[in-house]
This record gives sequence, structure tokens and C-alpha cells, in this order.
Amino acid sequence: MTDTLVSILISGTPLVYVTLAGVLAQRAGIWNLGLEGLMIIGSCALIVGIVQTGSFAQAMLIAAGLCVAASALLWWVVERLKANPIIAGLGLTGLGLGGTSLAIQALYDSEATVTAPFGIPKLNSLTSVDLGAFGGLSVFVLFMPVAVWLVWLLLERTRLGLQMSASGEHPFAARSVGVNPGRMRLLALALGGVLCAIGGAELAGGSLQIFSQNMTAGRGFMAFAAVIFGAGSALGATAAALFFAVVSALGIRAQLMYGGAISNDLLQSLPYLATIFGVWLSTKLRGGLGSIRGTAEMRD
Repeated sequence: MTDTLVSILISGTPLVYVTLAGVLAQRAGIWNLGLEGLMIIGSCALIVGIVQTGSFAQAMLIAAGLCVAASALLWWVVERLKANPIIAGLGLTGLGLGGTSLAIQALYDSEATVTAPFGIPKLNSLTSVDLGAFGGLSVFVLFMPVAVWLVWLLLERTRLGLQMSASGEHPFAARSVGVNPGRMRLLALALGGVLCAIGGAELAGGSLQIFSQNMTAGRGFMAFAAVIFGAGSALGATAAALFFAVVSALGIRAQLMYGGAISNDLLQSLPYLATIFGVWLSTKLRGGLGSIRGTAEMRD
């Protein structure tokens, strides 16, 4: 049971962080399909940053800076050039996947996996008490519930969060009371960039200390699906992301127990099948994507 819970936390933590980034963007009026690209930029930047600088703090700052810059690029393309947000987001994903591969090739003249000498500090380093199997989890796992609460608090209980949501739902009304929807979207994407950097860093430097090409393996799209499943709510989207993590952990467990009797390909596809089912169920229950708040056209 403990091993299963640890597995859920390992697979679910990076997904939750990236899902929260998607929630912020969606509430501000942008369906962010660039989550996959931002996540892999964070993964690559952390590992390469640790290798190059020997400092976790500096590597994390590099990862956050690059993800915020990429998010600002998405905002500029969507807000200033009036590009379709879906197409622009997919373009950012392609930029992240291709750009990280090119960066590894340029830095190391190879496409091989990059291994860091250390990763994210573990919970055991914070206390002298033996935490058992949980002690090997990263500090970002401990901070994850706090991040969920902070995003919920921002969106549901602060003036800034209400302005952000109004910019997504009713941009004309928001402007009429002095709110700049463009700035709100930039803020939402920038905050999301930081969260994606943390999620990508957790994926590469949490339980592992490596970066390999395409290692996100569609997790950014799973996070996007969790936003839809959770109807743009921070708590609902987090629950959806953890549901996908549970399915993933059960799939890994099933591979260990029934690997010889059940096709490994089928077991590995379970999280993605759950994602498809979740999106289908969400749209059926709510009557389509148009019923989810924060999907107003960006006509301002």
C-alpha cells in the first residue's frame, strides 16, 4: 500500500503542477496547449542547469526563467499577433520538444540521456526523523498541496483572481471597470510558466536525476485534459490529475504483478485511456466545452 501511494505521488505531483498552470491560463481565457512544451523545457533546464552550474537553486531559476519567457512568447503571439490560441499552444509544444532536443545535441554533441550528479532535495534532508519510503520524495511533493491551495485562494478569494476570471469570461465587462484583460492573461501565463517549470523539474529531478528526449510522454496533454475534466476549477482539476496518477500507478503495479498475462502495451496505455474517458465524460456531463467557464472568445 505504501509503495503504491509513493508511486501515485511520484507520478501525480508533476502532473498537478502543470494542471494548475493550465487552470490559470484557462480562467484567464486561454486554452494552453503549450503545457507539454513548457514542461519539457523545465525538465531539460533543470538537469542541464545542475550539470553546468552544480547548483540546484541556479538550475531552478534557469528553468523558471525559460518557462516564463516561453509563456510570454505564447502571450505575445496570441494577444498581439491575434493567433489562434490552440494553434499557438501546439506550436509552443513543438518548440519545446524540438528545442530541448536541439539544445542537448548542441551542448553535448549527442542525443543520449543527460544525467545530473544530484536532483531535487529530498524530504529526508529536511528532518532527522526516518520517513521510510516517503523520505525519498522531493520537497516539491511536500509543497504540492500548498500550491493547490494558493492557486485556489488566488482564483476564488482574491480581487486579482476575480479580475483574471472576468478577463476570461467577459473581457468587455472587465475592461469597462478598468481591468486590462491582456495583462491578466500575461500574468496567468507567467505564473503558469513557473508552475510548469516546477512540474518539469519534478519529473526529471524528483525520483530521477536524468533528462531524455520526449520524456514528458504526453503528460502536458494529460494536464490539459485534467483542466477540462475539472471544469477549470483548481480543486476539481487537481482531483482529475490525481485520478490519472492513480490509474498510472495501478498500471505500473499491474505490470509487476501480471506482466506475463496481460500485454504491457495495454497496461502502459491505461493513463491515456483514462484521459480520453475523462474528457468524454466531462463533456457529456456538462454539455460540451462551451459550458465550461473561462472560454469566452478573445475578441478584445
